[in-house]
Amino acid sequence: MSINRDEIAEKSLWVSLGSISGIGSQTYCSLLKAFGSPYHVFAASPSQLKEVVSANIASAIMHSATQAPSNELAEWLSTNNNYLVTLADAEYPKALLEISDPPPYLYAKGNLAWLNHPSIAIVGSRNASVQGEKNAEAFAYDLCQQGLCIVSGLALGIDGAAHRGAIKANGATIAVVGTGLDIVYPAKHRELAHQIAERGLILSEFPLGTPSKPQNFPKRNRIISGLSMGCLVVEANVQSGSQITARMAAEQGREIFAIPGSIHSPMSKGCHQLIKQGAKLVDCIQDITEELKLQSRFEPDVASPKSQAEPNNINSSPVNSPEALLLQTMGFEPAPLERLVTLTGLTVAEVSSMLMLLELDGKVASLTGGQYQKIM
Repeated sequence: MSINRDEIAEKSLWVSLGSISGIGSQTYCSLLKAFGSPYHVFAASPSQLKEVVSANIASAIMHSATQAPSNELAEWLSTNNNYLVTLADAEYPKALLEISDPPPYLYAKGNLAWLNHPSIAIVGSRNASVQGEKNAEAFAYDLCQQGLCIVSGLALGIDGAAHRGAIKANGATIAVVGTGLDIVYPAKHRELAHQIAERGLILSEFPLGTPSKPQNFPKRNRIISGLSMGCLVVEANVQSGSQITARMAAEQGREIFAIPGSIHSPMSKGCHQLIKQGAKLVDCIQDITEELKLQSRFEPDVASPKSQAEPNNINSSPVNSPEALLLQTMGFEPAPLERLVTLTGLTVAEVSSMLMLLELDGKVASLTGGQYQKIM
């Protein structure tokens, strides 16, 4: 979609007003209510501005009105599939209008149609377990099959897995980032970001060139939750960004879902805390679709990662085979080699050999500290 000079000039005014120190989302909205548009804000007299904002901010607005538009923004907007979506645009997500501090505008890259599509957020730890990433990817895949768009934050761990699950399902996903859209963070997700922009959308409220800063991510999180009907937390520490997102989602009136895990895993404690506080415990896709009142598109027994999991065996081995015994013994909690040898009664060589084969087959993960964990 092409954009003409007049449109670029209008968009530049939105960004110029937002770049003034002291003007956050709420002050910006107050100015829009008083004057109607950024153009009329900049055209207002000092006395008119002082009726809405402080004298310092009014002075900064008067000074900014004389500055030339950013060439960087104009060049960026002239590139295909790059947009600045403002509160005045029909494409602005209706869901964000329901939160207390909607961003006045969003930088967007991709397909704007997904901004107003039914969505669910999937978030969790950057240092996720192998099983946690598999859960995030599987739930994202299935939720896309339900017609939902997956919203997350492009971070390592659970976020990345959720985006990948949506892409594998040929569904849509939105990545809300804490940097300018001309920066990919983390750099490891450059190819993933490219895929998301092609299939879905990348969003940011931060100006072009904004690097990754810790203070940006809580602001980013309110958009992730605000865009969504509900928020699924897959793995999280008690104090984490995912907990912040879940809290914001609750404050915004969204549904909160959490996947339980081992009582011994730090990555499960955040989810368990959310469940204690009223989040819905989730172990299958229907737990979410029923709460959101979505009509399932699945047959009764093909509904979730849980129901799709393979039997506790390897390549159709008999249930009493050594491989099946080892998997059954492991459970889903990490265990050292020595404990597995003791529990199975097998030799160190036998267990080591089977663990290597199981790892190659994607059934077991090798963890730090010489421990192993069953992952499916």
